[in-house]
Amino acid sequence: MEPTLDDIYWNDRYQAKSTGWDIGDVSTPLKEYIDQLTDKNISILIPGCGNAYEAAYLLEKGFTNIHLLDISPLLVENLKRKFKLIAGDKLHFICDDFFNISGQYDLILEQTFFCALNPNLRKKYVEKMHEILAPGGKIAGVLFNRDFIGGPPFGGNSNEYQQLFSSKFQLKTMEPCYNSIEPRAGSELFIILQKK
Repeated sequence: MEPTLDDIYWNDRYQAKSTGWDIGDVSTPLKEYIDQLTDKNISILIPGCGNAYEAAYLLEKGFTNIHLLDISPLLVENLKRKFKLIAGDKLHFICDDFFNISGQYDLILEQTFFCALNPNLRKKYVEKMHEILAPGGKIAGVLFNRDFIGGPPFGGNSNEYQQLFSSKFQLKTMEPCYNSIEPRAGSELFIILQKK
């Protein structure tokens, strides 16, 4: 039976420290992407932010308008404590279901969020991303380029993603990652998708 991927499910995963997706640091593909961003004031959303290593790196690099979203209340409370002394008003916390949120963001960083959603929500994901991105806004990050048994994570491939995103996004980049961490080498695609 497929698990219900709600706040209780994810709370339980964090409570049990059953977080196999957590690599303990910002992923290399996202780190290198962040390194080339010049406007430190853009509005950035990290959905399904997990332990928010990307946010810590963004703060270190001087970014000032970061929004962390996760459905797990336990995780969000932990993040508030973790970042209390260093974030100031640069970091905003949202504890909610992604599909409930509003606002406008210039950049959405994708790191294991898409693959955590049931595949039957992917069309809805594309529509929601398009809705909450500012004009010309981008999704940037990593998608799996492989299949998984069961899930989450749920996999996919570039052909599927191109069909999924092409109606609402211009595919700027969708190519195999050359800088994945060793356990994920050969199984990730780096994407930059710009809102049409």
